[in-house]
Amino acid sequence: MSARDAAPRVVVTGATGAVGRHVTRALARRGPVRSLVRDASKARRLELPGETVVGDYRDGPALKRALAGAEAVFVVTANPLRPQDDAQILDAARAAGVRKAVKLSWLAVADPSANDLIARWNRQSEQMLHTSGLAWTVLRMRTPMSNTLSWASSIREESVVRALDGNARTACVDPRDVAEAAVRALTEAGHEGVTYALTGPEPIGAREQTEILARVVGRPLAFEELTAEQALARWSARLPGAVAEALLEAAQRRRAGDSCEVGDDLGRLIGRPPGTFASWAADHAAAFS
Repeated sequence: MSARDAAPRVVVTGATGAVGRHVTRALARRGPVRSLVRDASKARRLELPGETVVGDYRDGPALKRALAGAEAVFVVTANPLRPQDDAQILDAARAAGVRKAVKLSWLAVADPSANDLIARWNRQSEQMLHTSGLAWTVLRMRTPMSNTLSWASSIREESVVRALDGNARTACVDPRDVAEAAVRALTEAGHEGVTYALTGPEPIGAREQTEILARVVGRPLAFEELTAEQALARWSARLPGAVAEALLEAAQRRRAGDSCEVGDDLGRLIGRPPGTFASWAADHAAAFS
């Protein structure tokens, strides 16, 4: 095999994340893929296929190694306090001769009333992509169903779910479906210059999710409503204060019904109806049991 043949067609950043891990696995079934990860041990636990480069987005040599020979890059950043991460990925991609970038973003960007830190960061990141000189596609996703994995320990140990605004609904989306859409955008023509809104098939709230998870684990689960102060304290215990405040602002918009809209972009992209929360929960029953 020549060096050219061995070069990866796609590089995946955020490859150990909820979406990135599925993108990496799907791409590996099509051809060479390379992942940029910060945590090599997590990549091994997930058994990510293909080549892995270990490094941070601030690590210029690691970015150069990861992007060498690639045609496209899946751009996933996670820290709104480091907006330069997107710029560094895109600059390195352009220098490496990458032609296409697919960016994972958030649907709150499209909400004119959303002006919290996370929404502003994603808007800025999208603008960087638009002006990068690369052929671009933006995937704006709604809350991933996998966020409910944060309840797993309390379900296993106490048979209880604690969450804010249990009746506030969101059209949460299966990250596997988002990954399938990303693979299409990365490997097919016709998605350049397009922004897609990716939602699940129905709006659902935390209380309803708890009822579904109770059926999955085969025992009753209690739901305990958190106050805004309790939720903020929980987020602040593991996140910077500004990020925790932004999550609370997003929750307040969700309470007002801003996350309920169901779109058809995802179904058109993947050629089938998006998966339901009940289906996702059944496939992840072991995590809660």
